[in-house]
Amino acid sequence: MPEAQFVTVSHAESGQKLLQFLERRLTGDVPRSAIQRWIRKGQVRVDKGRKKPFDHVKAGQMVRIPPYTPGETTTFVSSGRLIMAYEDDTLLAIAKPAGLAAHGGDKIEDSVMARLAAIYPNPDFMPTLAHRLDKETSGLLLAAKSYEKLRELNDLFASGGVGKLYLAWVKGFWRDPNVILLQDRMEKHGAPGKEKVRTGSGKTALAKVMGLTSDRRYSLIAVRLLTGRTHQIRVQLQSRNHPIIGDRKYGKGNERGAMRLHCYAMQIDGKLISLEPPWTGQWKIPAQALQKALGLLYD
Repeated sequence: MPEAQFVTVSHAESGQKLLQFLERRLTGDVPRSAIQRWIRKGQVRVDKGRKKPFDHVKAGQMVRIPPYTPGETTTFVSSGRLIMAYEDDTLLAIAKPAGLAAHGGDKIEDSVMARLAAIYPNPDFMPTLAHRLDKETSGLLLAAKSYEKLRELNDLFASGGVGKLYLAWVKGFWRDPNVILLQDRMEKHGAPGKEKVRTGSGKTALAKVMGLTSDRRYSLIAVRLLTGRTHQIRVQLQSRNHPIIGDRKYGKGNERGAMRLHCYAMQIDGKLISLEPPWTGQWKIPAQALQKALGLLYD
């Protein structure tokens, strides 16, 4: 028969709500509703006392987890690797390849989070993504290695305190040589599963754009996001008749192959983290264009 477990809250886990702490510790083996029921009935104890689901836990506290039998559903364990563009004691900058989802879900087994779980099998705190990238977008993806860092990153992203710079190859000749501001109102339309984001109404989307190289067929541009709306860059460029190369959702009749949208650089807490796109052949970016693009972060 399963026995109760007694676990100590680590420094990296400190500050979480009790419900969050248990969900991360149990890695999906127990539904949230069951954990809430445990807490409500007093089966979960913190330093031998009862707590509520949204009470915060602190480093060094002892948490009692009642006996349980993990669900029969087998969790997918990814064997794929991840390349880290940057890592320190609290922060990871993951080099996400195009085609890999950030999170798992219905019919999505392999993901960045699944690979992190395989790389860090018994962490004090499971590295957790602080933002998202579309599945077909490549580039930098930040993850926190402690709950304190996760809260800090969430606050920075929410307040616009993270500089986010993207590179994109688009169709057509980009005529404006200057830095311009793209401003639209955007929202989702369509039936569930077939939604598309459109301009014209909804929340304001802002981005600064600078042309880097251009010819009659294709243009390379740098985009600094000032807001973080769903599919924002893809929609704002498509609405101006410059769909991103390889974007099959918003670029009807677009070329086959990987989407040429890449999160190239992030500026956070005075630190600049950059990751050159893995593009080759006609899509490879000259070194001088990469350097010029970085100037948009400081514009």
